[in-house]
Amino acid sequence: MRSLSHAAVAAVLALAPAPLLAQQAAKAPAAGGTTSLTIYGDGRVLVRRSLPVAVPKGASEQRVALGPLDPASLFALDAGVALMGARYDAAVDETSVLRRMTGRRLVFQVERENGRVDTTSATVLGADPLRLQLPDGHVVFRMPGRPLYPADMVAVEPTATLALRSDAARPMLGLGWFTGGAAWQATYDVVLGRGTTGSARVTGKATVVSQELSVQNAEVQLLAGNVGRATPPPVPMYQAARAAKMDMGVSGLESAAGEERVGEAHVYTLPGRHDLTAGLATVVSLFEPAQAAYERAYLVRGGIPYWGYVPQFGDSMPVPVEVSYTLKRPRKSEYGDRPLPGGVARLYQADSTGRLQLVGEAALGHTPAGRDLVLSAGTAFDLTAKRVQTSYTTHRDSTRAGGVRTTVTASYAVALTNASDSAVVIDVREERGGEWAVTQSSVPAEKLSATAVRFRVPVPANGSATLTYTIRAVW
Repeated sequence: MRSLSHAAVAAVLALAPAPLLAQQAAKAPAAGGTTSLTIYGDGRVLVRRSLPVAVPKGASEQRVALGPLDPASLFALDAGVALMGARYDAAVDETSVLRRMTGRRLVFQVERENGRVDTTSATVLGADPLRLQLPDGHVVFRMPGRPLYPADMVAVEPTATLALRSDAARPMLGLGWFTGGAAWQATYDVVLGRGTTGSARVTGKATVVSQELSVQNAEVQLLAGNVGRATPPPVPMYQAARAAKMDMGVSGLESAAGEERVGEAHVYTLPGRHDLTAGLATVVSLFEPAQAAYERAYLVRGGIPYWGYVPQFGDSMPVPVEVSYTLKRPRKSEYGDRPLPGGVARLYQADSTGRLQLVGEAALGHTPAGRDLVLSAGTAFDLTAKRVQTSYTTHRDSTRAGGVRTTVTASYAVALTNASDSAVVIDVREERGGEWAVTQSSVPAEKLSATAVRFRVPVPANGSATLTYTIRAVW
């Protein structure tokens, strides 16, 4: 196969910034053909499009109207086609047209007070700031009327000129590139039973939001995963003249998205083909509604610092009692075998009349199959806690080898009150790095890790309980 000469490549890459002629742009294949998209959670959109462009064997130059994109990301989809060079012109705004008009005479339409419409002209000296020379030689910095731009100065659509090399003649040209203007997020609705344990009904859906991207009749895929990015997001090569106002209309889909693993990510393919319109949100089900066992838990977090100095204090301080729900996701179950993309989960529970009420909202990260889902729901209303330090002693010693060491022995009391009609168990957790230990406690201390211990304190209905414990820390 004969390679494209360096001169030919240079000729494409060094094309002068001549205007995109409107007539030529009209001849360039529009953003039609078969289109498929992969939308990433961080706003990247991978576009794959098959364009009705006849590509001859060997070297050729093709002009295609592709719309907004990152030109550095352009690549050929067909292994037999090599993209040897490209020039991308995305300047479709009025200032860019004025730059193209520099040195040329521009005609303006002027409306007189008597209703008569006249025309005048001026030579464009510069676009930013605007400078115009009138026929009498004077220079002005504002337009004398409504400009009438020549069609050959206006770029209708961002257009790429491509230098290609193909191993055979082809009736279609497959191209891929990255753009922006769309993103998606997963959301989950969890309807809990009436008790602290039981079964929950879980539904998942993806919301695709198109801020600026407009595509017709496209296959749409959503990629869930943390896909690395070598560089910061590129400066958009093309922006809409104004931000689109989000349409609250929602487009629904009857069947759930298909899911598969690709590399270290998961891809969800939406059924059918879709139109993405700037300002429109589209919602699709990620999976059929599933049942999952759940448990409710209560947590009081510790008060000692994770590192360094352990302070002395004498005042009793209220501390929140956090509420969380754990959804069980064992393997070989309908819900457990499903990987969950990160997003937002909303927890609902029915009141005495059966009306669902929102009882919690939590963010969650990407969750692989078989891993339980722990959702924070806020703080408890009927459960309260107060912590007080009941004793505090310090001891310092020094050695030539180890320097100064400080040892603190501190005792704490955590008063827990339950104003509800049901007995509960509240976890009190302490975490600290370095050398430390629980030396005494009224409830057994359960070691969770090298840095964390937990006390499981039963609290009766309409009653109270007090946890006491002593820690020894060295730094």
